[in-house]
Amino acid sequence: MNTFEKIQPLIIVCAIGLGLLAGQIDFLAMHAESFILPFLLLMLYGLFLSIPLKNFQNAFKNIPFLSTSTILNFVWTPLLAWGLGAIFLADHPALWLGFILLLVTPCTDWYLIFTSIAKGNMALSASVLPVNLLLQVILLPVYLYMFAGQMQTIGLSTLFESVVLVLLFPFLLAVLTRYLFKKNPTFLKAKLIPFFSASQLIFLSLAIVAMFAAQGAYLIGNLHVIGLMIIPLLLFFVVNFIVAQTVGKTLNFTYEETTSLNLTIIARNSPIALSIVVTAFPDQPLIALALIIGPLIELPVLAILSQILLRLRQEGNS
Repeated sequence: MNTFEKIQPLIIVCAIGLGLLAGQIDFLAMHAESFILPFLLLMLYGLFLSIPLKNFQNAFKNIPFLSTSTILNFVWTPLLAWGLGAIFLADHPALWLGFILLLVTPCTDWYLIFTSIAKGNMALSASVLPVNLLLQVILLPVYLYMFAGQMQTIGLSTLFESVVLVLLFPFLLAVLTRYLFKKNPTFLKAKLIPFFSASQLIFLSLAIVAMFAAQGAYLIGNLHVIGLMIIPLLLFFVVNFIVAQTVGKTLNFTYEETTSLNLTIIARNSPIALSIVVTAFPDQPLIALALIIGPLIELPVLAILSQILLRLRQEGNS
């Protein structure tokens, strides 16, 4: 885990602060909103470009792990997210929706870092990454329509436009890029992919700056949402940790496999959901705020969880 990755939460916090400061300047506050979507599209393009979808078939070499992680990520977790939201956030429907959208998207990047720290099965974790990415791209609009139908009013046309613009456009552009550089993969692998992989956090931070500059006054008046989200988020991490340990033991997974399952079902991927939210709900900044707060709580939890798993590994070997 390099220095840049270690200070990722700090970078996001600084982006929030910079956005709030920029929002005090009328000209910047007035035009900031128009920069949010372009920065998010660049980030998602880099994400899709850096994931080797050609290795999709590798996930099917371990069917028990793939089926287990898929069920836990895309069936169990949405139900858990909805239930925790119903208990703790029912009086705050925008936060409830943001909370659910944060939790129904499995992580596609930094969970590999923490899997490595905890000595999990890196090859296994990497193999399910393309599956998780494709399924969340397909299912996120379904979750959004299902849950937003109960809490917010969202039309099918708005949802369709958001999905096409925010997900399909950068995804197809990444596929096209790979195709165009098929005969010259050196530039793609040595220059283009490393650049966009390293720039994802930068583009996300710029989008956050623009978002807080545009909605700063509103968000400052609603900082209490951090306190509202801490308990249900921590409960999500604890419950899924227990579930992963229990399932791994029941299915006779090795420590490495159980660790990979843990990080796969606990780490979340807020940028994809955030991209759709700012397009589909431009007048609901609290939904986006929930998705921004999530990683600030999640990253320290993943660091602690990695150390807990290592301790369990040591106890199992002693």
